[in-house]
Amino acid sequence: MPKGLTFLPSLALAAVMALPLAAQTQPDASTVVARVNGDEITLGHVIATAATLPPQYQQAEDDVLFDFILEQLIQQQLLGQQQDGLSTQHALTLENETRSLRAVQTVSALTDNVVTDEAVQAAYDAQYAEFAGDDEFDASHILVETEEEAKAIKAQLDDGADFAELAREKSTGPSGPNGGALGWFGKGQMVPEFEAAVFGLEKGQVSEPVQTQFGWHVVALNDKRKTEAPELDAVRDELAQTIQQDAIQARIDELTQQAQIERPALEGTGPEVVRQLDLIQE
Repeated sequence: MPKGLTFLPSLALAAVMALPLAAQTQPDASTVVARVNGDEITLGHVIATAATLPPQYQQAEDDVLFDFILEQLIQQQLLGQQQDGLSTQHALTLENETRSLRAVQTVSALTDNVVTDEAVQAAYDAQYAEFAGDDEFDASHILVETEEEAKAIKAQLDDGADFAELAREKSTGPSGPNGGALGWFGKGQMVPEFEAAVFGLEKGQVSEPVQTQFGWHVVALNDKRKTEAPELDAVRDELAQTIQQDAIQARIDELTQQAQIERPALEGTGPEVVRQLDLIQE
């Protein structure tokens, strides 16, 4: 045998050993990750469990999460093997869960394609195209304890006193040090008596003394404006949710009209039966 040929078996062996690494079968949902007394737990069981965990668990490192879930599933399998079947209550719960999951699948398939950029834009246009806006007010006030004090302050203002200076000097309210400025607010954000006084003013006017549960106020209206429609991006999620809900409700209405639904009356009992847990405990 020629000397050079003695290297071929070793080279061939190296090539063969390298093949499984390159052509390794990738795991799938049916890949077994544990056996408990012969019962299999698959990778699919682990992944499905991970998908339902609360957010704080989702933040764990992958190896920690995998080991945690697998250990939980093994423990559940060990405990579950001690039972021959489900109790009536648990069997009914499983039926309810199955019904719910099938409904979720239907909803997901229904809503996957309804939220498009065009649909969101159309919903935005329909809701805000003729948006008139609500009134907002920029007001200041001086709060005192008595009507006499409020009248005296109003007289000083009528004589040309500076509102902000008087507020800093006289007001007992928390806005006093800021010259009485309350900033912008809309309808329903102030007590009714104060709101009525503001609504009755024109820009630049000062009210007569007005009483509320907090005391006596002298109010100045600094400015007034209409609220503007929100930007599309600010309400995109809200509009998308409405589009989805409308699609779901439309499908439910359609299915309801097509279905034969019967609701036999409960004989010999009333709605209180909903709390009779003993009926399903066997």
